Amino acid sequence: MTIKKNEADPRVIRTRRLLQDAFASLIQEKDFESITVRDIAERATVNRATFYAHFVDKFEILEAKLTELFMTSINRRISSHEVLNEETIQSIFLGVCDFHKDLNTMCKRRYTSFGPVFEIQIKEKIQTILLSFIDKDKMLSSPNAEFLINTASIMLSWGMYGAAYVWNNEGRLISAELFVKQTMPLVMNGARELLG
Repeated sequence: MTIKKNEADPRVIRTRRLLQDAFASLIQEKDFESITVRDIAERATVNRATFYAHFVDKFEILEAKLTELFMTSINRRISSHEVLNEETIQSIFLGVCDFHKDLNTMCKRRYTSFGPVFEIQIKEKIQTILLSFIDKDKMLSSPNAEFLINTASIMLSWGMYGAAYVWNNEGRLISAELFVKQTMPLVMNGARELLG
């Protein structure tokens, strides 16, 4: 029988943070492939059993770190937004650009291999964020509305992710703000269904 750790326990939170911080420092020094659970545990000054009490493997800690990085980037941009409008979509798009830039900084050597690793999860998170702003009554307004809104949110999330990935991968030749401003007309064409 496995004992489930209390996620709200300050000691659990502290240990997870310690492990994630150790991982974040290692990923700046070494390629992901060469990092071991032992490396992470030693850097965090805990034993491997403690690592395994919190994470299944190094892929899970990577996913947790990327999710945290993404949500921090997005929340920083959308915390004051209450409805889905052009400004909110622009803020989400800027948050996606921030995420790619931060990921590139965190994983200098291996950004191109990390970008696609959790691409699906990040796209799904963008879609969930977009849908969280949609009035549920609008989703139920017609039999086809839910399908169209879901499809539009998928296309929008994939488009923003892909455009930001390429912008970053090509060296961020212009600022995120200018890039997003220049591409917003294209994004807004795809967002019409979401905005009504």
